[in-house]
Amino acid sequence: MTSRNVAHDEYYGIQTIGVTKAFDGVKALDDVTFTIPIFGMTSIVGPNGSGKSTLVNLLTGVLPFDEGIVKIETNSFSVIHAHETPDHGITRTFQEVRLFDQMTVWDNMMVVLTNRKLFPSMIERSKSEHRDKAEEILKQVGMWEKRESMAGELSYGQRKLLEIGRAMALDVQVYILDEPFAGLFPQMLERVKDLLRDIRSNGRTVVFISHNMDIVRELSDHIIVLESGKFLLAGEVEDILNRPEVIRAYLGA
Repeated sequence: MTSRNVAHDEYYGIQTIGVTKAFDGVKALDDVTFTIPIFGMTSIVGPNGSGKSTLVNLLTGVLPFDEGIVKIETNSFSVIHAHETPDHGITRTFQEVRLFDQMTVWDNMMVVLTNRKLFPSMIERSKSEHRDKAEEILKQVGMWEKRESMAGELSYGQRKLLEIGRAMALDVQVYILDEPFAGLFPQMLERVKDLLRDIRSNGRTVVFISHNMDIVRELSDHIIVLESGKFLLAGEVEDILNRPEVIRAYLGA
């Protein structure tokens, strides 16, 4: 899925229609319907247990959904497979960073830039276009000086940066990030915010989960609120966060 020059009201990045997911008979998501615009940055918020991470896992094929439809561009899906999400124009990061810890930072990038398979990527890494792209992204995320370091030796913040860099290497339309700011020191947090702004400025769609309302207010063009597995509200950030029903959902009042 590539960027398009279309009017904002003509095209949406992702739509869910009646999406439902239950675990042992308990609905983690219940008949959830919403739209993520193709333009800008959308945050998904809600109290603990509202279904945010479950939703991201369904959208990216990590979990199957029980009912409903997900629309991506002009295609409708009742099943999404994780390995096919880049072909649908979507990539993601995880709340718990997932890297190849026994490989260098450089080789972690090459796995993504070649054919996404571990051993062939080691053979293909001599291709100049892959090397150039890896260098470009590692410099962009501030990890170039660490390119020969083992991923398992990186700090938590550096691991976050590398995972975002790996997502950027897929060069898709929609980037979904699960708690990208959690646990970061202020300097690293600012770097991650800048990276998300860079992705947005290139005409891509950024979707992120966060509990930090200051960051949500600062970055989001659009917000989706979940409560107890149900869709609550969506719209412009300040309007939605000031609504009584959202305040009640967070404060339990």
